[in-house]
Amino acid sequence: MPVVLALLVAASPSAVLQSLNAAVRLHGVALSGDGARVAWVEQVPTPDGPAPEQSVIQVLERKDGAQPRRVTAVKSGEARDEGEVAFSPDGRRLAFLSDAEKQHQPQLYVADLPSGAVQQLTHVQGHLEQPRFSPDGKQLAVLFIEGGADERGPLLPASRETGVIEERFKEQRLSLLPADGSGALRAVSPADLFIYEYDWRPDGAGFAVTAAHGSGEDNYWIAQLLTLDLGGAARVVHKPALQICQPVFSPDGTRIAFIEGLMSDAGSNGGDVFVVQTDGSAKARNLTPGFRGSAASLRWLKGQDLLVGAQIEGDSAFLAADPSGRAAPRLLWRGPQNIVDGGWTVGAAFSADGAVSAAVQDSFSEAPEIVAGPMGAWTKLTQRNVQVKSPAGQARSLTWKSDGRDVQGWLLAPKVPPQGKAPMVVIVHGGPAAAVRSGFSQQALLLASQGYYVLMANPRGSFGQGEEFTRANVKDFGHGDLRDILRGVDAAVSAAPIDPKRVGITGHSYGGYMVMWAVTQTQRFAAAAASAGVADWQSYYGQNRIDQWMLPYFGKSVYDDPAVYARSSPIQFIKNVRTPTLVVHGERDAEVPLPQGRQFWHALKTLGVETQFVVYEDEGHAIRQPAHVRDRYERIVGWFDSHLKNAPVPTAR
Repeated sequence: MPVVLALLVAASPSAVLQSLNAAVRLHGVALSGDGARVAWVEQVPTPDGPAPEQSVIQVLERKDGAQPRRVTAVKSGEARDEGEVAFSPDGRRLAFLSDAEKQHQPQLYVADLPSGAVQQLTHVQGHLEQPRFSPDGKQLAVLFIEGGADERGPLLPASRETGVIEERFKEQRLSLLPADGSGALRAVSPADLFIYEYDWRPDGAGFAVTAAHGSGEDNYWIAQLLTLDLGGAARVVHKPALQICQPVFSPDGTRIAFIEGLMSDAGSNGGDVFVVQTDGSAKARNLTPGFRGSAASLRWLKGQDLLVGAQIEGDSAFLAADPSGRAAPRLLWRGPQNIVDGGWTVGAAFSADGAVSAAVQDSFSEAPEIVAGPMGAWTKLTQRNVQVKSPAGQARSLTWKSDGRDVQGWLLAPKVPPQGKAPMVVIVHGGPAAAVRSGFSQQALLLASQGYYVLMANPRGSFGQGEEFTRANVKDFGHGDLRDILRGVDAAVSAAPIDPKRVGITGHSYGGYMVMWAVTQTQRFAAAAASAGVADWQSYYGQNRIDQWMLPYFGKSVYDDPAVYARSSPIQFIKNVRTPTLVVHGERDAEVPLPQGRQFWHALKTLGVETQFVVYEDEGHAIRQPAHVRDRYERIVGWFDSHLKNAPVPTAR
């Protein structure tokens, strides 16, 4: 049956989700050096949402009338897990990963684009990621965890542990092989070093890498910047005070640029832009001191400034940074559209001269499409989601004052203006080092479709207003950031016809923690839904598998300063809760383990506070299975309907 995509405010949550789930998820954008070809990855949609491990690669020639064509290693034509695309320097070949040979075991392939021939280059057992051609196109580099096909990060379901529990170290090594398939994969980096990111040296003789010794999942937060030659010799170039990411070589190979800042999650980038000499002979220079935004991605163009993808308040932006540091960064473009080349951070793929860029573009009002062209003058290359309409009303950026700071957030209106005052739901983002930008956010759009105003605040601790703002919640989790959110509620109530007595709050991860914290500190919210939230920072420290991220925020370990952890723990104030609270969690969550949700629910149940606890089987920190994603969203809407609009709560499934 065809999906009805034009939505009315009266449509049920199930009908709205069915429409939103028709949207094709687009990511992994790559652009050939001459700007003539664009490649990207599409996740296959299902009635419940995009299939997490079914994706296809599309390539488009940027000329009039050209249509995308699929590049695949799958002979049957079915969708498998294919992605991580990278063009050769001449743009004629495309490297990619595919589990066409064996499901859940990616291998490296190269497609010859003019002929359409696809060649398999590896036959390994383990996890592969980030393939990239050498500058001369003769070799391919890739990150490889031998025997670690299941080592896919803390967002996915954790492996079950039984028997004698010991720390397991499977190092992710930078490995090389001939691009023509004439040789086997060989490791280059030392066996005791976990490589997170890398960039080829322009002469092809080595790499800049971010790396750390020990567990890959846990030690991203103590990674250093190193140079690595083809013989395996590694040398530390920079020991950061905080987290680092995005190392890129200058065109002459004498300098390395990178981003350094307080980052609570690998892949959610934000900070200042630094440059250091490749030989480590001088201290790294900050190119963006005092910048009222957060750098997220870097590209060093030949003979030009550094191109910086950044977030400024809730907007995407691109800057040109002078590598010498003599001139302040220049704003090239800023807009409310969400511009990404892959995952969470602002960025785009660029041609070698920087004249052409390509990215995924979306907003609260428009579903994602692939765009390309000069900076800020992009044109749409795809019409994948032209029929998917937003079920929400207008989105506006709000700013308000809190403790002398400017705080920004987004207020999304219902599709149909309410008669009288409407309820509102606050969505708190995860991180905490992250931020809300204008994007085709399924949860926000779903809530707005059901007659709610939706407030998405970027309180202190968020990206978008500089490093001082991002660090403003250090040793202060829940205190200043909750004040920022509550003052945002006041600003929203003043700006729109919102009933201040019918306000709910929800969030996932750090957002889930903030929900748990908020209901212990205030009676402002009439209903709450906490997803993967932290109830007790003291017990959490010993339960989670990525505890290194906590040290920059709390200053010391829980064993050295338990009081700073207790000060921000909802469980310490649990007897204050009166708010009906839904608690949802993934069964095998390594980042916020299941006992955190159970502890909060158990306390509320014992104290007679209305609550419900829902655990999703075999899910990690990110709820990914389409049926579970759908149930979670419908359940949260039902909870708010029950307590803010007197609608029934969904029964257990």
